[in-house]
Amino acid sequence: MAANPLVQLGISLLLGLLVGLQRQRTESSIGGIRTFPLIATFGTLCGLLAVEHGGWIVAAGLVALAALLVVSNLLLAKGGDTDAGQTTEVSALLLYGIGAYLVFGEMAVAVVLGGAIAVLLHYKDLLHAFASRFGERDVTAFMQFILITLVILPVLPNEAYGPYDVLNPFQIWLMVVLIVGISLVGYVAYKLFGAREGAVLGGLIGGLVSSTATTVSFARRTATKPGVAGLAALVVMIASGIVFVRVLAEIAVVAPAHFGRIAPPLVAMLILAAGIAVFLYFHTRNHRAVMAEHGNPADLRTAIIFGSLYAVVVFAVAWTNAEFGDRGLYLVALVSGLTDMDAITLSTSQLVGQDRLDTQTAWRMILVASLANLVFKGALVAILGSRELLRLVAGAFGVMIVAGGALFWFWP
Repeated sequence: MAANPLVQLGISLLLGLLVGLQRQRTESSIGGIRTFPLIATFGTLCGLLAVEHGGWIVAAGLVALAALLVVSNLLLAKGGDTDAGQTTEVSALLLYGIGAYLVFGEMAVAVVLGGAIAVLLHYKDLLHAFASRFGERDVTAFMQFILITLVILPVLPNEAYGPYDVLNPFQIWLMVVLIVGISLVGYVAYKLFGAREGAVLGGLIGGLVSSTATTVSFARRTATKPGVAGLAALVVMIASGIVFVRVLAEIAVVAPAHFGRIAPPLVAMLILAAGIAVFLYFHTRNHRAVMAEHGNPADLRTAIIFGSLYAVVVFAVAWTNAEFGDRGLYLVALVSGLTDMDAITLSTSQLVGQDRLDTQTAWRMILVASLANLVFKGALVAILGSRELLRLVAGAFGVMIVAGGALFWFWP
């Protein structure tokens, strides 16, 4: 709480001017550059009075402001103004609340909120254009993410069950939320930038959503259009490199205290992948590409399948570690990594965070899984793609696998 009421009133006045300037530019019938500073200052004044005389003054001020807005709208309706938008009215009420909050709450919060309101109002057309890019299928994806995150997750029990105490329903579903969230970011980027963009962007987004799906899509194209093999190899390599970015992000979230000991060899693999991608970029003439179409990343069925896979992997890792030691763990990592990197990365990181697995074994397991994943995608290219694509991908992946093997054996 600011000690000086003049400071509080001054800030509310400035915030009102900021929002009022934006409303003035839209030719609002309710209020503009003079009205909104008055509303904000009124809120702060009511807050100051409430300190001495009780909170009912703030409530009374809010009711009075709402009544004025209702009367203004009624008068406008009689004059033939049929605009049913409520943006200005809601902004006025919110700005009043910010003015009052300045007295009782954190000044920084009020300033940030006031600025955010002004920006939100100013970028009306941009936000409308953003919303227009999303259809019913996309809105369904967002709603399913809300279901996964805010409905299912909170009701799950947060305690371990079964042998080895590793099957925690809340923790398992939390990993689902993390992976769906990462994939959803890539999906939104795909919708924002459209289906036809550069190969670099296509690879980046493909790696965020699904590097395997991206590999399959571009391999199939080369089967009918061999001339795009160089471009397809670039996209596949970028998407495969982004997998390491995704892996590092997952480790940072699940086992932040151990990130510095797990990450370095994986960062080395990321740098190598980036170097190979740069080489392919300068040896590819055409950098235009149609991005692969991606499915709904928040599909409930997919989320349940991943959650089940994660539970199986985390149990398999715990059981193998107890029964067979490190060598058995690498076999689990190899099998799991063939089709999915997320489950083995998250399960391994979680066990490290619980001090059930040492960091040296953890990063080696993730590395083995990543190399297995490269082999699997290389096999997909061999089956679905052209010979030229196979030659390029085999060379790129071959370098990655040899380097990964060297890291596995010789990294200190």
